[in-house]
Amino acid sequence: MTDASRTTGAPGTAGAPGTAARRAPRAPRAPRAVRARRLGLGLAAWLAGIVFFLPIAWMALTSFHSEEDAATNPPALAASLTLDGYREFFGAGGGASPWPSLINSLVASTASTLLVLVLALPAAYALSVRRVRKWTDVLFFFLSTKMLPVVAGLLPLYLFAKNTGLLDNIWLLVLLYTSMNLPIAVWMMQSFLSEVPVAVIEAAHVDGARLPTVLTRIVAPIALPGIAATSLICFIFSWNELLFARVLTGVVAQTAPVFLTGFITSQGLFLAKVCAASLVISLPVLAAGFAAQDKLVQGLSLGAVK
Repeated sequence: MTDASRTTGAPGTAGAPGTAARRAPRAPRAPRAVRARRLGLGLAAWLAGIVFFLPIAWMALTSFHSEEDAATNPPALAASLTLDGYREFFGAGGGASPWPSLINSLVASTASTLLVLVLALPAAYALSVRRVRKWTDVLFFFLSTKMLPVVAGLLPLYLFAKNTGLLDNIWLLVLLYTSMNLPIAVWMMQSFLSEVPVAVIEAAHVDGARLPTVLTRIVAPIALPGIAATSLICFIFSWNELLFARVLTGVVAQTAPVFLTGFITSQGLFLAKVCAASLVISLPVLAAGFAAQDKLVQGLSLGAVK
């Protein structure tokens, strides 16, 4: 090979100064059918979101109408807006104040959710990490308790509350909501805790960590998305519960859903006021879901991809 050929570099020789850098091959484009299917799924998702959002938007719009405009058929979309429904909900027209009922719902939902987490975390640990004998039968027993219709246990619970002096007591609702949400919480957290690496827990035991330390310092931070998802679901179930609160409470322990039903009467117009009350009562749940949405998505999808 001559000196000129060494300088210019022969085509195709590696490391030659004159050789143009080879471009990386482009990724193959998705077929037209795949792109069309993705577009169709995206449009279907947006359509489903709009369909689910429309009732909420309609409720919010109706809450700003007067009772006469809200009762028209078909509804008047261009009707004038007013805050009369919210004023009546907050007792500006001489009605009862909603704050005691909202505080009762907050106390019952928050306290029962905390109790559920305290009881469900060790139970799920025993069923997933340190599995007891016949743990699948235990899980089925927990789930079978949800198969009993709620109304079937209403009369015994009412007689128990009456004989023990717990009628119209907020702590009775806390105990009931805890027992109602505990089975589903154990079932959910068992699947979340099964994804915790056993080697990490064994290393903690080797270092001398006891069970409370393992649960609070090792298991809980790793399974935090699942715990957040479980907490939010238990909070929503407790906040929206109506049957027990309607029968077992009166004035002192009245919750927000019971207070909402008081606006529905057999005479007069109440649609705008009910929409305003429903929107206000739904705000705590919406705020909690928005605040924990990242943890909720992670928790509900935990273990979906292996």
